[in-house]
Amino acid sequence: MTVRAAWLGLGVMGYPMAGHLAAKSGAALTVFNRSAKKSAKWVAQHKGTAAATPAAAAEGADFVFACVGNDDDLRAVTIGKGGAFDTMKPGSIFVDHTTASADVARELHAAAKAKGIGFIDAPVSGGQAGAENGVLTVMCGGDADVYAKAEPLIMSFARMCKLLGPSGSGQLAKMCNQIAIAGLVQGLAECVHFGMKAGLDMEQVVEVISKGAAGSWQMENRHKTMIAGKFDFGFAVEWMRKDLGICLSEARRNGAHLPVTALVDQFYSEVQKMGGKRWDTSSLMARLQK
Repeated sequence: MTVRAAWLGLGVMGYPMAGHLAAKSGAALTVFNRSAKKSAKWVAQHKGTAAATPAAAAEGADFVFACVGNDDDLRAVTIGKGGAFDTMKPGSIFVDHTTASADVARELHAAAKAKGIGFIDAPVSGGQAGAENGVLTVMCGGDADVYAKAEPLIMSFARMCKLLGPSGSGQLAKMCNQIAIAGLVQGLAECVHFGMKAGLDMEQVVEVISKGAAGSWQMENRHKTMIAGKFDFGFAVEWMRKDLGICLSEARRNGAHLPVTALVDQFYSEVQKMGGKRWDTSSLMARLQK
C-alpha cells in the first residue's frame, strides 16, 4: 500500500527535503506553502499535488512533515485555523523539522496525543547543502513507537537520525548543536583574522592545523570564503539569532550558564547592523575586519 504523506513549508530547507522524500520513499506527497507559486514549482519538478491549506494537505495522510520558521508559524500550520491537526486521522504521525522551542514541541505533542495523533520534534543540522544532498543530521524527541514508524521516511533526507528522549528532546539537542557552533565559528573567525593580520598564508596554515586538534567542519567548509570575505553560503545570521535566542531563553529556565553563546549572539547583532542579516554565520569575520 502506498504511503500518503504531506509536507508543510517549502523554504530553503523544506523544498529539497520534500523532494528527497518524494523520490526515495515512494510516498504520494501533497505539499503546502504560504506562497502558492513555490508549491506549483515544487509539483512541476517533483510531481505530487499541491494544497491550499495545511488541513487540505494533511487530510488522509499517514505522515505529515513540517519545516517552517518559528514557534508561531508551527502553531499556525498545526492548531491554527485550517491547521493540519484539524484533518489528520487517528494513528497518523506529524514530524516537525522546524527549529523551535522545546515548549512548543511539548505543547503540540500533547495536542496531537489528545487527537490520537503521533508527534515527533525532529530539528535538523547540515544547512542548505545538507538538505539539497539528503545528508542531514536529525535530532528527535517523542514516543519510541511513533519514532520507529517515522524513521524510515526521515532517512530519505538524512544520514543520521536518532531518538534522544521524550517530547522536546530533539529541540533541546538542536540547542546544543547551535551552542557548539556559535563559539566554534567565532574561534575560526578570530583565527583567520589573526593569521591574515600576521601576514601568514592562511590557506597553508589551515591545511596544516586542520589536520590536528583545531580541525572542524566549519574550518574545512568555511575558511576559504572567510579569507575571501564572501558570506553568501549556508545558514543566515537572522536565523542563527533566532536559534540562539531560543538557547538563551531555555538556559534562563534550566539554570545553564552560556556566556560565550550570549556574547556571540551580540556579535551577530552587530553583523545585522552592518546589513548582514542574510549573510551566512561565518560573517563573524566581517565584524572583525570592519
